[in-house]
Parts: sequence; C-alpha cells; structure tokens
Amino acid sequence: MKKQKMANIEALRCLAMMMVVVLHYLGKGKLLGDLAQPNMGNVGIAAWLLESFCIVAVNVYMLISGYFLCMSHFKITRLIQLYLQVWIYSVGVGAICYVAGILPETQRNTNTYLTFVLPIAKSHYWFMTAYVLLYILLPVLEWAAKKMTKEQFRVVLILLLCVFSLSKSVIPVRLDKLDNKGYDCIWYICVFMVAAYFRRFGAGILEKGKRALLCYLAGVCLIFGGTMGIHLFYVKTGRLELLLEMFIEYNHVFVLLASVGLFLFALHCKKPTAEGTVGRMICKIAPYSLGVYLLHENLGLRFVWTNWFGADKIENIGALVGLTMVAAIGVFAVGILVEAIRSKVFEGIHKVLMHVGLYAKCIARLEKIDDYFAGEHAAS
Repeated sequence: MKKQKMANIEALRCLAMMMVVVLHYLGKGKLLGDLAQPNMGNVGIAAWLLESFCIVAVNVYMLISGYFLCMSHFKITRLIQLYLQVWIYSVGVGAICYVAGILPETQRNTNTYLTFVLPIAKSHYWFMTAYVLLYILLPVLEWAAKKMTKEQFRVVLILLLCVFSLSKSVIPVRLDKLDNKGYDCIWYICVFMVAAYFRRFGAGILEKGKRALLCYLAGVCLIFGGTMGIHLFYVKTGRLELLLEMFIEYNHVFVLLASVGLFLFALHCKKPTAEGTVGRMICKIAPYSLGVYLLHENLGLRFVWTNWFGADKIENIGALVGLTMVAAIGVFAVGILVEAIRSKVFEGIHKVLMHVGLYAKCIARLEKIDDYFAGEHAAS
C-alpha cells in the first residue's frame, strides 16, 4: 500500500510541475485576458479557464512535501544539497544565458547579477526562498505536528486558515500587511500543517477518491466563476479593481479547496502502482522534477522561453490548448533531462571528493548533526 501510494503521489508531483509550466506559459506568454477590459476575447477567457485548472500546482507541491516531511526529520545535509542545487541553476543557467545573449539587455545590471549569486536571499526563485525557510523551521513544525492532539491540531488549523486564507477570501478589500497572496513562507507553513493533519488523522469524507475529485472540480469552477464574476462587476461598476485576480491567488480558500481535492484524489487513487512499468518510470523521474522549475524560471530564460513555444502566435483556442500542452511536456522533458545530468555529475564529484580527507571529515560531522535531529543521539 505504501509503495502504491508513493507512485501515485510521485505522478501527482510530475503533474503539478507541468501545471506550473502551464501557469508560467499563460502568464509570461501574455495569453491571459486583461480582466480590466470589457472584451477579453475567446482566447483570453479560455486561458483563464486553463489557469483555474492549474493554479493548484504550487499548493499541491507543498501538500506533497508536508505530507512526507511531517514524519521525517531535519537534515543539514539536505539543506546544503538543496541550496547548492538552487545556486548551481541560478549561476550556471544565468551565466549561459548571458554569454549566449539570451539575457535581455534591460536585465544586465548589478541587481540581476546579485540575484544570480544570492538566489535565496534575493528570491531569484520565490518558491525556493519560502521552501528553504520552511525547511529550516522543520524541527519545530515536525515536533508540533507529532505532539498535538486531534483537537489541538484542529484549533491551530482553523486559526491559521481563518487568518491567512478565509479573511482575504471574504473581506472585499486588500489586507496589505497580512496578505502576500501565498508567495511566502507563512502560507506554506499553513499548507504544511494541512498536509500533516491529513497524514496523522485522515481527511474524513474526502478520503474517497470520487469525493476528492469532485472537490477539486468544484474548486476549479468556483475559481473560474469568481474570476469572471468579479471581472463583470468591475466592467459594469469600475469598483474592486484591486481584487480582480483575488480568486487566482494561492492562499484563496477556493484554491486551497481545489488543491486539497486533487491531492487527496491522487493519494487514494489505486493506479499506477510502484510495481508496474509506468509506476517505476514515474518514481524514477519524479525526484528530478524540481529541476524543471529551476531551469525555466531562471531570470535568463523566464521571459523568453514562452515565445520559443509559439505563445506570441496563438490566435485561437485550438492553438492555445495545443501549444500549451506542447510547452508543458517539452519544458518538463528538457528540465528532467538537465536535472538528471546535473544529479549524476554531482554524485560523481561527491564520490571523488570523499577520498579527500578534509571533505570526508566535514561530511561525517554533518551526518552526525543529522543523526542528532533524528534522535539517534538519545539511543547512544
């Protein structure tokens, strides 16, 4: 059962990353209709529908992480590996884009170069900045997730979601100091705790796959309907301009609802299994999925790759759907390949360096710290 669910979750991880590519293709490819304009066109409206289906991607990715991390433990070696992975992509891809002339002239400045060199501190990849901060807090979050009773956990979740999701979803004004639209560590702590609750206590009526799928589809309908509704309201009254994209923000309650639905549907889905050919393939490529994000969201590529997949030539819904799928699959495939190569190269370098005394001693000390957080020091 554990292997079966793992294959399902790894498949969802891959799907979520392709959804991320779709979101970036639609947004940076300027395909989303302007919600402030009376006529967005069929392509613009269809793009918002695709956006509504895929906006769950980042929350789903964090639900997956939270589901497994809450029963894991902090590893300093994992934190260092994660930072090095981000840094290599940031500097390496950035340097290649600079030399190849892909980096736009408007971005050839000191701030961009510092962003390449300091990717976490300068939020080159906002998601990775939020994730690293969350991972640093893992010892505290893990302890809380394991120690709280069901009733305590419910109270904490209700408070977190009321403050950081429900409030911004129902109050018709921008909560500037409180609401960062889900682009921060605070929101992913909330998502982490939701996943941890599911891991410990289950999801109640949503543990049945069909109900979870209906939850996802209902969330998508509410997201799209709300977005179009507020668009029409603004066009007629000229009011609520700041809330035009509220329903498409990560911490909106409808987006969370859809994210939870899709996650639970995959969690309790029976296929594919880890023993099957498809399941083995999914489990093999899924660990490389983060590289897809780090590659195509590099500042050197972020605003140019969409046109390589014809985003500037889309004129009808058929072309929108077709080219969006091609872009999602193409970028995902290239990203997986690049990350697989990077991973193998790093493994080789690590094996060679392990023969160097100083490096081996440093690794041994770091592993002792990992053991400490794992609780193995208590047994000794």
